[in-house]
Amino acid sequence: MSKLDDLIKELCPDGVEYKELKEVLVIKNGSDYKKYGKGDVPVYGSGGIMTYIDKYVYEKPTVLIPRKGSLDKLYYLETPFWNVDTIYYTIINTNVALPKYVYHCLLREHLEKLNTAGGVPSLTQTVLNRVKIPVPPPEIQREIVHILDNFTALTAELTAELTARKQQYEYYRDSLLSFGENQVEWVKIESICSIQRGRVMSKEYIAENKGSYPVYSSQTENNGELGSISSFDFDGEYLTWTTDGANAGTVFYRDGKFSVTNVCGILEVKPDVLLTKYLYYALSIEASKYVNNGMGNPKLMSNVMARIKIPFPSLKKQQEIVTILDQFNELTNDIIFGLPAEISARQQQYEYYRDKLLTFKEK
Repeated sequence: MSKLDDLIKELCPDGVEYKELKEVLVIKNGSDYKKYGKGDVPVYGSGGIMTYIDKYVYEKPTVLIPRKGSLDKLYYLETPFWNVDTIYYTIINTNVALPKYVYHCLLREHLEKLNTAGGVPSLTQTVLNRVKIPVPPPEIQREIVHILDNFTALTAELTAELTARKQQYEYYRDSLLSFGENQVEWVKIESICSIQRGRVMSKEYIAENKGSYPVYSSQTENNGELGSISSFDFDGEYLTWTTDGANAGTVFYRDGKFSVTNVCGILEVKPDVLLTKYLYYALSIEASKYVNNGMGNPKLMSNVMARIKIPFPSLKKQQEIVTILDQFNELTNDIIFGLPAEISARQQQYEYYRDKLLTFKEK
């Protein structure tokens, strides 16, 4: 980074001016898109792309800043877009700052910390306009963007590779489990499994009863593990699934001693009828089709799970499918689980250099 050091010594040896956002850009509200037709222009909300229409609101480089919801998700765009009222777009004064430089600066500010609401997280224009960022000469901004973009490009490549590997696995899984209605019998879950629900366990309860047996809940991180306690409710091969919330319908294979919370359901396969691991692979495809997304809280409750049908080949065929998919998992797990760790490391590296490069002595 000697080039950047040389530029700083040459162009701003005495420090850099810090400006409030209102001196750098204009924040604009979003609006409804429903009166426009289908097209190829992305419509952004605070959670990302919602749909595509045939009208755009702005087409120059900009930073989208969430107004409500996921305040930690900023978007840098250089192509035409539309935005709804849960996210702002910005008209950046390019005589003052490069749009991509502003993007990196705002990521560093962690705007989610400026939440002004007690319920749904919110950011107001008044609060945002007071945020200060360093504004060095354009040559320095350009070099910082160049350095930081190299980090984000590598992260993007790793993320694309992870997505490709997951899609490859899902393709083979779906191919192996594709049966026509007349090829094999299709059976309801209630006819081949006993169905239970987890029990209420607060974080306080888990902390007070700390032990070595895992407690699983609704999150997908860490295989759904919430903590561990000194007792267990189940011992053996089971499937659990998330009944409520954003991850509703997610299915997990469990083998051992464990407990689950009340936002999870438990399936125990009837002996000598079905392989638990086969059921896991089959439900990984079928369960998500039955999630009810109404009323804002996705659900897959026990009564619905009971009626889901899965293909029911012979035990020999089930074992063949399980063997192939288990082997495929073994071959790809190092990549699938290694890539997130690598992506995390690269993200930490980016954040370290971003924070370091965007720290200036104030003039």
